[in-house]
Amino acid sequence: MHQHGYISDKARYLARLKRIEGQARGIHKMIDEDKYCIDILTQISALTKALESVGLGLLDDHLKHCVVDAAKEGGEAADAKIAEASAAIARMVRS
Repeated sequence: MHQHGYISDKARYLARLKRIEGQARGIHKMIDEDKYCIDILTQISALTKALESVGLGLLDDHLKHCVVDAAKEGGEAADAKIAEASAAIARMVRS
């Protein structure tokens, strides 16, 4: 069975995502309690940066493990992994 590149950091990613969930719930509560718009926007910015950080970490792990492993094998599998990684990078840059 193939192990994903993030497996060694899985607990760290899950803990970070749990904190992000808490941030999202906090934003929900702020809106429910009619908090000041700028304060809410500040929290949304922090949440966005936290998600970007997780995404960049996963991308880094993917490149270091999945793409490198495929490149060692060569051929169409390597080309496919590189194309897949390029597409993921493009999606992250656009968002």
